[in-house]
Amino acid sequence: MDDRRTKFWHPGRMRPGATPPLAAVLTLALPLLVAACAPASPGPPGAAGKAAAPPSSPVLATASAPSGPGGPEPAGAASAGGAQADGAQGAAPFPARTEPAPAISADEAEAILFPDDAAAHRDAIDACRHGNAGTAAAPGPGHERIRCLLALRYQGDPQASASATALFDQNGSVAGLEREHMMDGGYRGMLHLVPELPVRAERRHLEWTVSAIADFDAFIADLAAAASSPVRYRHRALALRYFRSVRARTPSAYASGWTVAYNLSGSLHRSADDVRETLFHELFHLNDVAHGGWSQAALSPIYDGIVARCGTRISCLTPYSPNETIVKGGTYYSFQPGNGVVEYAAELAIRYYREQRAALRGKRLSKAPFKCGPPENARAWSLLSGEFFGGADRVAPCREGAPAAP
Repeated sequence: MDDRRTKFWHPGRMRPGATPPLAAVLTLALPLLVAACAPASPGPPGAAGKAAAPPSSPVLATASAPSGPGGPEPAGAASAGGAQADGAQGAAPFPARTEPAPAISADEAEAILFPDDAAAHRDAIDACRHGNAGTAAAPGPGHERIRCLLALRYQGDPQASASATALFDQNGSVAGLEREHMMDGGYRGMLHLVPELPVRAERRHLEWTVSAIADFDAFIADLAAAASSPVRYRHRALALRYFRSVRARTPSAYASGWTVAYNLSGSLHRSADDVRETLFHELFHLNDVAHGGWSQAALSPIYDGIVARCGTRISCLTPYSPNETIVKGGTYYSFQPGNGVVEYAAELAIRYYREQRAALRGKRLSKAPFKCGPPENARAWSLLSGEFFGGADRVAPCREGAPAAP
């Protein structure tokens, strides 16, 4: 594995027994980080089966730092999060974080918003440099300059402009454009990706993104109130780069260096709920890398033991798979050969998010809690919760006699 930047393409996914459109084969290439996630940053062309990077996409200068502006954003005071999930309810919330929050600079925002066509807008871009010292909505000149750049980029669609500006004001994320480039899609061949803003007929994608990130903001805040150690799951100050794949629907999304690239024609982007979970999946990969490739070290013993016992047999893997998605002609996406433990971990993160979100909203789960399955599930659940979410677990304890975390 190449410094946690090796990327793999994945076959389509479908849910067993579903009916169209959910049963349609989803020709996705969900990114993998630490064995996945095609880059939105410079890199050499990938070998067959790997994703080639765009020619030169700027990356947040602080992206690789483990904490502070470029690291995982803690929702409490800075310390290692390793508490057990059980019994976290009722724990006193941690004090406000003392580390500086991550942020995108005005120069970085300019590169995100105008990756290929800055020269054509040079006069207007330069004019944004001469904003005032700040307003109530824009507390500083850098913030004001980014709001000006957003207004310039989205000037043809006032509704999209308002959404992109609100996203930046509230979350610090900047919704811009991917660079045009060719991506090596392995057996799918070369994919032509072109920048496209989520405006007018495609504005729903921006609105779904804004809604998803607002949900993450509330979710993390609620978890922090129940955490026994700091929540360390960065979900703010992201570079969001929109594009369309020409005559294709893959990849739906990919991520690297606190940048998430989003395909307006992606096969997974059918609804607000689909987009929410896809983005949470991407964010997990970014946080996994920021935590030093946590999933490889922490979850490999559990994952390898399950694979040694079950191989790819669906009947054997069913109790262990965090989600029901099955690769066409293969097995559960969580255990599909080539995906590795990082994808098992990302699917586990989605299951954690789905169950905790339901519990926080007082909703009944549609199936038994994941942690109440085999003992391996409870161990993985506890490890994930402790590392990223401060040990918080709002899901009700397992019934007496059911497996529990050690």
